Amino acid sequence: MIDQKELDRIYDYVLKLTIESGKVIREAIERSNKKIETKAGDWDLVTEYDKKVEKILIDNLAKEFPKHKFIGEETVSTTKCLPELTDAPTWIIDPIDGTTNFVHSFPFTCISIALSVNKELQLGIVYNPALEQLFTAKKGHGAFLNGKPIKCSNIKDLEHSLLCLETSFAIIEDIRDIVLGRLEAFVTIAHGIRTMGSAALSLCYVAMGAIEGYHSDNLMPWDVAAGVLIIQEAGGTVIDTNGGELKIIAPKIVAVGNAKLGNDLVKLIKHADSKTHLRRSMLKAAT
Repeated sequence: MIDQKELDRIYDYVLKLTIESGKVIREAIERSNKKIETKAGDWDLVTEYDKKVEKILIDNLAKEFPKHKFIGEETVSTTKCLPELTDAPTWIIDPIDGTTNFVHSFPFTCISIALSVNKELQLGIVYNPALEQLFTAKKGHGAFLNGKPIKCSNIKDLEHSLLCLETSFAIIEDIRDIVLGRLEAFVTIAHGIRTMGSAALSLCYVAMGAIEGYHSDNLMPWDVAAGVLIIQEAGGTVIDTNGGELKIIAPKIVAVGNAKLGNDLVKLIKHADSKTHLRRSMLKAAT
């Protein structure tokens, strides 16, 4: 068990470490000679800077807190095995969320780091060093952007909402029709649609009230852990795409400013998926 005094000490340490690590991203984002590799596919990029930032974070945190565990994107990608989230204090780290943005010098990219204790999120930090946006949250203490409190939007109607949807997954052939079907549904009803290319930042933009909702399946725990806590501390709601409780270790996410909007988005997604499955059935029957 970690008491509040120790949690505050941990927060102060990781905050300084995150800001320091951000210098690597800020100094490298404009470089044209980044070494780029792929992981799950041509669309899933990694650079030497992803690995460098994660190493800085894990090495320093492990030295300062030797009993803590880690779930880091680049570490997991080398082992091909997602660790189980236990009751032990566990850091969930994405060293560069929005790597494709980073590769193209598009400044929506960030470090995302969260601490889970007893399977509950306790600390969340999302830092965009290119735009100097630092989102922070401690469980029970509110959410902040550069030290100022933030709150989710109170808009409850889809037709008045600006929504964020991760459309890049449409490159995956097996789920392309699902992603595009949901996009069509969102476009039809929402005030506007945006795609940022960073789950962590999209979640934080929900938390600050800049967008009303964010949805994406096909994510990993490091994409969402910090942002989920930041939204919750900003008064928002985060649920599973099916409308149930979000599972951090296998997230399919609907993040919104309020429960009504969340329920309406879940219904919209289910309706869009039913139309897609009907089209699949008709195509199969025709062949």
